[in-house]
Amino acid sequence: MKQLLLYCRAGFEKECAAEIQDKAGQYDVFGFCKLSANSAFVIFEAYDADSLAQFYRDFPFEQFIFIRQWSLLQAELLELPPADRIAPVIEAVLAAELSGCGELRVEYPETNDGKTLSTLARKLTVPLRQALRQSGVMLAKEQKRAPVLHLFLLTGQQGYVGLSYPENNSPLENGIMRLKFPNEAPSRSTLKLEEAFIQFIPKQEWDKRLSGGLNAVDLGASPGGWTYQLVKRSMMVTAIDNGPMAESLMETGQVKHLMVDGFKFEPQKKNVYWVVCDMIEQPQRVAERMGDWLINGWCQEAMFNLKLPMKKRYETVTDILAQLEQRLADADIKFRLQVKHLYHDREEVTVHVQNLVLKF
Repeated sequence: MKQLLLYCRAGFEKECAAEIQDKAGQYDVFGFCKLSANSAFVIFEAYDADSLAQFYRDFPFEQFIFIRQWSLLQAELLELPPADRIAPVIEAVLAAELSGCGELRVEYPETNDGKTLSTLARKLTVPLRQALRQSGVMLAKEQKRAPVLHLFLLTGQQGYVGLSYPENNSPLENGIMRLKFPNEAPSRSTLKLEEAFIQFIPKQEWDKRLSGGLNAVDLGASPGGWTYQLVKRSMMVTAIDNGPMAESLMETGQVKHLMVDGFKFEPQKKNVYWVVCDMIEQPQRVAERMGDWLINGWCQEAMFNLKLPMKKRYETVTDILAQLEQRLADADIKFRLQVKHLYHDREEVTVHVQNLVLKF
């Protein structure tokens, strides 16, 4: 097969398509995309199957921005009659000569229509897994290091079968990190920073990089959704915003609120580990200010959102980040930069930059 199935947020199919064509092209893999508006998925069809398979093996999945999950399709669109949805899947995977799969995921587009398939997906998973094991396609026991078989339901009667590799895919169902909103948080934006920490900071490093006692600055903090995540981790926070902060946060004694413009504030001491920023501003301006913080040594790590324009969102993000990377390189900053259109993001992407020369 010469096709990749790519999951994305509904409404971001063009960005998903632009990204896969850009990244594949860098590996001399060329093809075209098939997409429909608000479908929450894209199919990339390459002109050469072997080069596509090599790209799929080699390109680091974590570097994608708008692509939530990907799988290498093993068959054309399957018809799944309600009387027996399992037989067509078994026939397709046997024809593709698949074996040794360690996990099955029955998934669906993250759209209003797609979500109606969640019950069917759950009901279908166990009997389909049993049939796949009996046919020799799946291992007798779940194996997290073995390839993952995906059945992506478009409707109750149609679906795609794909294969992904656990070392280079999203470990999450549908590529989505679902988090529970904490009732005591002052705004739902808190989930964006929580997801970002989970996405970008390895759990084994939380005790060092997200530990209590670190100093943090939240630019554009009001009412305190992102500050809440820092306070919850026992950090000491300077909240910068002309708007009010939630009383519950101020009562912790961990927050100092300064009514200052977030673009003008400069820390008096170089003892800030984290700067975070979720200001509704032009993305170029935010990226430039975050560059200032890193180049001036005002922080060790930065987490910030870039609000997206209505058109050419992929091109805008890549251009802005290329400029930021160039600035940091010119300043001889050794850094790691990560960016993702997170599940809890909307018309924005979240960027993480770590200064790799440790000061703390």
